[in-house]
Amino acid sequence: MPLTITSIGQDFAGEVAGIACRDPLTPEQVAAIEAGMDRFGVLVYRDQHLSDEQQMAFTLHFGEIEGEGQGRGRTSGHIHFRTDDQARRLQPGIGDFSNIDNEGKPLPTSSRAHMFKLADQLWHSDSSFRPIPAKYSLLSAHAIPSWGGKTEFADMRAAYDALDERTKAEVEDLVCLHSQIYSREVVGFGEMSDAERAEFKPVRQRLVRTHPVTGRKSLFLSSHGGRIEGWSIPDARMFLRDLAEHATQPQFVYSHQWTVGDLVVWDNRVTMHRGRRFDPTEPRDVRQTRLAGDVATIEQVD
Repeated sequence: MPLTITSIGQDFAGEVAGIACRDPLTPEQVAAIEAGMDRFGVLVYRDQHLSDEQQMAFTLHFGEIEGEGQGRGRTSGHIHFRTDDQARRLQPGIGDFSNIDNEGKPLPTSSRAHMFKLADQLWHSDSSFRPIPAKYSLLSAHAIPSWGGKTEFADMRAAYDALDERTKAEVEDLVCLHSQIYSREVVGFGEMSDAERAEFKPVRQRLVRTHPVTGRKSLFLSSHGGRIEGWSIPDARMFLRDLAEHATQPQFVYSHQWTVGDLVVWDNRVTMHRGRRFDPTEPRDVRQTRLAGDVATIEQVD
């Protein structure tokens, strides 16, 4: 069966068929998938049921895993402020985006790990808080709660295209500051040590970025973006809020309802996403691999 990609959104997001992600890919399959990513921004693979090793092998067809040495913006110690008893032993390079501890029990809602992850329900772009933001994120579903937990994606290319000409001219050369401090403060997670705040020191990102393959422009928005250089904080945050509301209108959004075995891949260079609420007393086991980005947005060539 040949590899096919069918549109499942409004000219945005596609579902892939004719491929088993657990198997090695041919160069032709890799090229077809990359072309599909450039076209759709989000690709959905159903009924994959990948092990961590298989997810890692599939991911490495498309680049290098984002690592600790590629910029600040990660919590020290275990991922997302997990304590020793909350940290699961997953393969290196696999990000634990679940709500469960090493015994498979949901994290207490009073834990720092739970409260830190609540900000994932805000619209954001992965690793926009790093000097070189992420390329692709790949998320696989191992256990899904009975209610809620969708992931929504917004097409930032279409959102840019729909701006009026005055706003396009206004955003063209703006530079924003991104940090997980900003996104966490929105949900009330503001108690950080001096060392943690130093780790989350803001980085500079262009508000308009150009895709290195297609040449299409897109808005580079995220809840991690909290300031605009040369603007007052109130003016900047109102403007960024207005842009985010524009960019997440229904015509720009694909909402993914998860089933166990799904693998969803998105290009952080052209999308924003957010998780939706779910019952925190039920296990949600989702695991992420994330590919390193190609260039700092400040250095991009239009």
